[in-house]
Amino acid sequence: MASREIKIGGLGGQGVIMAGMIIGRAASLHDDKYATLIQAFGPEARGAACNAQVLIDDTPILYPYVRSPEFLVTLSQDAFRLFSPELRDGGVLLFDEDMVDPAGLRPGLRKFGVPATRFAESLGRKQVLNLIVVGFFTAITGLISEAAARKAVAETVPPSTLALNTRAFEMGLAHGRQLLSERGGF
Repeated sequence: MASREIKIGGLGGQGVIMAGMIIGRAASLHDDKYATLIQAFGPEARGAACNAQVLIDDTPILYPYVRSPEFLVTLSQDAFRLFSPELRDGGVLLFDEDMVDPAGLRPGLRKFGVPATRFAESLGRKQVLNLIVVGFFTAITGLISEAAARKAVAETVPPSTLALNTRAFEMGLAHGRQLLSERGGF
């Protein structure tokens, strides 16, 4: 496998960095791959732009920065506006359809939306939208196995929130599977 470049963008407080950590952990600790994570965020903790850059490869990674993401996950309109021009030709956009309008996405890119904010609100906790997105990412991309993702979720989230976060992950996973089924595959 060639290096797979992933960028996750959103606002502080949406769990962008944790989503990147879970994806990288799943790949490196449970799927026998190599992964790196670079995170960037403003000095303001909540509400400021942030992003996580994840690389996954079968061989050691020598340069940890994402140059041209193959997969872009956007959880805010600002993240879409800032990062969608970086998406490589033939790339894939995954987005929170409650927060992002992907109008203007250039031709030749694939896009998959999930109502992550709405799903999180239905669970009674908006903060789990990142786990919904991780489940959705797992189903759509196939870059990490479902078993590895579940283990990484269990190891990363606080034990007191594991049941809720697992439900959120499963919601995103189910939505991704359903969307792929409706479209006839990736």
